[in-house]
Amino acid sequence: MPVLAEALADEPILTRQAEVLTRPINPARRMANAIRALAIDAIERAGSGHPGLPLGMADAATVLWTRYHKFDAADPHWPDRDRFVLSAGHGSMLLYALLYLTGHEGLSLRDLQRFRQWQSPTAGHPEFGSHPAIEATTGPLGQGLACAVGMAIAERTMAARFGRSLVDHRTWVIASDGDLMEGINHEAAALAGHLALSKLTVLYDDNHVTMQGDTALASSEDVLKRYAAYGWATKRVDGHDPAQIAAALSFAVRSRKPTLIACETVIGLGAPTKAGTAAAHGAPLGLAEGAGARRNLGWDEPPFRVPEDLLMHWQVVGRRGAAPRRAWLKRLTRHAQRADFERAMAGRLPDNWHEALSALKQEIAERKPRRATRASSLRCLEALAPAVPELLGGSADLADATQTLPRGMGIIGAGNYGGRFLHFGVREHAMAAAANGMALHGGIIPYVGTFAVFSDYLRPALRLGALMHQRVIHVLTHDSIGLGEDGPTHQPVEHLASLRAMPNLHVYRPADAMETVECWELALRRSDGPCVLVLSRQAVPACRADAGENRCARGGYVMAEADGSRQVTLIATGSEVGIALAARERLAAGGIAAAVVSLPSWELFARQDESYRAQVLGGVLRVGIEAACGFGWERWLGEGGLFLGVPGFGASAPGADLYGHFGLTAEAVAASVLRRLG
Repeated sequence: MPVLAEALADEPILTRQAEVLTRPINPARRMANAIRALAIDAIERAGSGHPGLPLGMADAATVLWTRYHKFDAADPHWPDRDRFVLSAGHGSMLLYALLYLTGHEGLSLRDLQRFRQWQSPTAGHPEFGSHPAIEATTGPLGQGLACAVGMAIAERTMAARFGRSLVDHRTWVIASDGDLMEGINHEAAALAGHLALSKLTVLYDDNHVTMQGDTALASSEDVLKRYAAYGWATKRVDGHDPAQIAAALSFAVRSRKPTLIACETVIGLGAPTKAGTAAAHGAPLGLAEGAGARRNLGWDEPPFRVPEDLLMHWQVVGRRGAAPRRAWLKRLTRHAQRADFERAMAGRLPDNWHEALSALKQEIAERKPRRATRASSLRCLEALAPAVPELLGGSADLADATQTLPRGMGIIGAGNYGGRFLHFGVREHAMAAAANGMALHGGIIPYVGTFAVFSDYLRPALRLGALMHQRVIHVLTHDSIGLGEDGPTHQPVEHLASLRAMPNLHVYRPADAMETVECWELALRRSDGPCVLVLSRQAVPACRADAGENRCARGGYVMAEADGSRQVTLIATGSEVGIALAARERLAAGGIAAAVVSLPSWELFARQDESYRAQVLGGVLRVGIEAACGFGWERWLGEGGLFLGVPGFGASAPGADLYGHFGLTAEAVAASVLRRLG
């Protein structure tokens, strides 16, 4: 009998652990203990990490990976593999141990020994791209589960397009108490239940412990009843009983609903004094506690050593999917849609997809329409939808307002996954995270829409999309005080600066219909990160009539050169470009030669060589014009530059009145320039 089971069983916090540790050490327990030992060793060597979850969920993970999870360690890119997402990313050593034990190339024992070190694939939290078998970057709680909902949606829609012979896999998630507390969890779980995503299963580490102590400190809900209300099937099991875990997973495979399995576990199982407490959560056990845990688990191997017979059993698990993968490859070879499937999964756009946009640009050049850029965006979507079949859209209850639902897309619903547009409901955060999951799954190019001011609601998921370099297009409309009467709660002011500050995010704010088409083309071509299209509610005049090269591709360009020697450069984005052009005419009438620069993408403009930027911006007075705060504009205006924008929040009034109040009219801009020039 383990030491603590005899000596400490009378302590309430350890009675559960004492009972678990007296159970026979069968083959499944030995395999799970290999995970536990590697986690203890790696975290101790790193001097930091989270041992609680790997020690607590090792039994559940072992049953899942050895009997249900469909994968082939020899090909982590196999399109029809099951997806496994460790939403509780702090327990990353659980995943790394599984990848090492199952024989995934590129994750060695040396990598486990370098846990949390510079340029190691075993980062503190799982990072997409550091190893091919890491399906998503997780760590911010709730994000992984919501991302997995997107993966499950992608599987269903891809199966509807290509058939089950090519697309027939499941999505598995291990989540923590904290994952299920986060607001995004409520959004994502409700959506998954509504869509009846039956191939989604979440194993919930129900250990009743958070960083501060018992979950009862902050939560008294019945999680299973909550999920049942969302439309999920639910089960509660002993998380250290392989038979109960297997029965629940078999139930999940048969269920017509998504399934939540509450695995009642002991956090830090085996640790003599820290098990079952918050002390096991987020720090190494310590040498003495770790040694005690190894004794209690019946593990007497040296650090980082797994017995050969046990390692062999795990590697057999890693090869278990080889035969199904070979059978799938044979089906792919004979499949009539093979070329389209491989192209979509590789992220390649169809041949000649851009022709529809070229035709639209020609139409715009001829008609010079005055319309809101959100309306111009809809015209782009109507042209792109038939040309790019993997384009899948959605909106957070604002499809009409954001104009993101083109004709003929079809609506995705429970049991009807052949559509290409998803009503997310008022769930911006889950929408953006699910879009990340769709992109990660492959075969889908997601775009999602909401008001620009509500980018605050989805920002954490947007940040993870940028961190993971995922191709997701965010359509953010009602981009300024120009939306008018809805007032300052809905008028974005600081949001452009905030979005531009995010690494690897491309922000596009087009001036008119022509630039909107060009920005859509750039967003769709980009495959190494997300893009944001920031669009107006109000109509804007046509600023350009040339349908040739994509001038937005350089981020900024001279839209109208000065008549004569340039005295001032008016630099604007979006709806303020038209104002700058009108101000240029007024200045010309007063003898001032002004050039107008459109700057739709700061990120692309920053990539241009210095000589091009200097040529565009000029060596004269630079005036920035944008219906937003001025934060960041000094980068382009230089010393002595002038910014005309919105110094505080907006107000409830007609948009034209607000532009007048804030001095964002042609007359006011011209007057400001004249005052500065003296």
